[in-house]
Amino acid sequence: MTTSLSRRDVLKTGALAALALPALVGSLARAADAASAPGGKRASPLRLGVAGFTFAKLSVDEVIAALKVVGLDAFTAYKSHVPWSDGTPEQCRAIVQKFADGGITITSTGMIDITNDELAARRAFENVRAAGLKLFCARQKPDALPLLDKLVKEYDLKVAIHNHGPTEDFPTGVEVWKAVQPFDRRIGLCLDIGHGFRAGEDPAATVRLARERLYEVHVRDTAVRSGTIKDPAACVVGQGLVDVRGVIAALLEIKYPFQAEFEYEKKEDDRIPGLAESIGYVRGLVAALA
Repeated sequence: MTTSLSRRDVLKTGALAALALPALVGSLARAADAASAPGGKRASPLRLGVAGFTFAKLSVDEVIAALKVVGLDAFTAYKSHVPWSDGTPEQCRAIVQKFADGGITITSTGMIDITNDELAARRAFENVRAAGLKLFCARQKPDALPLLDKLVKEYDLKVAIHNHGPTEDFPTGVEVWKAVQPFDRRIGLCLDIGHGFRAGEDPAATVRLARERLYEVHVRDTAVRSGTIKDPAACVVGQGLVDVRGVIAALLEIKYPFQAEFEYEKKEDDRIPGLAESIGYVRGLVAALA
């Protein structure tokens, strides 16, 4: 008798085996990246990282250790890791350097609230710039877009506005994309594919539509077609209802130059196994579609 394994079975088995051998997982991740190119001479065509909210309850040291286990070295630091809104430039610079010393690159931030409070907005911009970042993720009030337009020009930083599902100011990525059209091109979109899906969005179509101003992508999956932000029904990527394959295909099609980040927030005491399985699934898609 012949036993047939689905692609997901193989990926799940590989991810869980990797968790049992933390030293091996980094090598497997690098091998997967290299294998996606002829001759193994270039990196994966899709840059992957982890969004800070995934590990919001972990310390900086714990985050560094967890990222080494899952084999990714790029992270968007949440406010519980770096005090973007209420810290000092020196504090933010020092913590980002601590990540760097641990082999982790901070590429962006968790969501920073931007309102018409210009002093608060400037503090966040100062902290992001002091930490050496070129991009941050914002939870933006629509009426504060003119202020954001002024500040991105002054500080020369890109801002990716996060869509956040059915109950928020910007439920879908398309709504963000429409809202930023009159403003400086440094203001763009952080497309959260799960939240957008719950608000009726086709995230793959949004990738293609917003490609010129798509600065971040949050990769997640959900077990529901609608719902409130308080319960996004998070699940392992590939086990829910979002057409993740379609999203990855669209990102590869447009040669997406920025980073796609796993925002895994299933209610579990240990999120590493589910995150690892999610990463394995997406890496498999990239290898198959590239």
